[in-house]
Amino acid sequence: MVAASHLRSLQAVELALRTGSLKAAAEVLTITPAAVGQRIKLLEDYLGVDLVTRGRSGLSPTPSLVQALPHLESAFRELSAAAETLDFQRINEIQISAPTDWVELWLAPRLHSFEARYPNIHFCINGDRPARLRLSQMDMEVEFAPIGAPDQSRLVLFRDFLIPIGSPENAARIAKGPAKSRLEGFPLLHLDFYRHDPAAPDWKAWIDAHGYRKSPPGFGVRFSRVAAGLEAVLSDAGMMISGLALILDRLKANEVVLPFPVSTGVWTSHAFQARFRKDAMVRPQVRRFRDWLQCEAEATLADLEATTEAPIPASSRK
Repeated sequence: MVAASHLRSLQAVELALRTGSLKAAAEVLTITPAAVGQRIKLLEDYLGVDLVTRGRSGLSPTPSLVQALPHLESAFRELSAAAETLDFQRINEIQISAPTDWVELWLAPRLHSFEARYPNIHFCINGDRPARLRLSQMDMEVEFAPIGAPDQSRLVLFRDFLIPIGSPENAARIAKGPAKSRLEGFPLLHLDFYRHDPAAPDWKAWIDAHGYRKSPPGFGVRFSRVAAGLEAVLSDAGMMISGLALILDRLKANEVVLPFPVSTGVWTSHAFQARFRKDAMVRPQVRRFRDWLQCEAEATLADLEATTEAPIPASSRK
């Protein structure tokens, strides 16, 4: 059995000769050219022979290495194939495909707690690394979709609670108007993120159910993403019907407020849910992340329940 240190030296020799220079080999190994040269020298000292000569045309093998070089090249080709088959580069990486709003507003503010516990587990989210994967190769896919039949590969995270939100300034402004027509003439922002959910009200449905305005809501500015609409709300551009699950931290910080009673809000029928590739679940890294994700989702549900004082749909806990 060749010692690990000798394997590194053999790798340096083979790579230096294949790439033609210590510098090129160093770039592949992500070490300095001097470190590559040192690895080669350690092996030469151990064997008592020179292995590489340096000339004007670059590096070339010495007679002592010529016969062994084909075996060395073949061995590292096989090692490379084995590493690719075992997917070493991804063993500690979790590939995630998810809505950008869910990632930026919900996952990112929480992920530091997981990374503090498991610093060697890395994430590639929505192809933010050079190697993009097909959706079928993702370890986890998050979607806001109807809740289907129980499935071991699927984790229902949480439904959302939709209700008008506004900035403290705008909430104070409309509070000065007549109670029955507080939204009359006030700019209303429209969010399309929840449009496929049959339980999600638009402004027309909400006004028909609760009043506060006699004239139609109009077209107004439309946003496909929660984050963009939230920025408009924070800029005092108008009110918007939004889910609270992704903005609970903003609500707790009083950056946004609820201008109307929580009784005017509704739970979505769709839910954020994570689907895990079955073969990914054999990896302990993915299982640890799934367990952490479930705990964080339960904490979000508890926060939503405390904020809305509305019963959480039972299917959200599956």
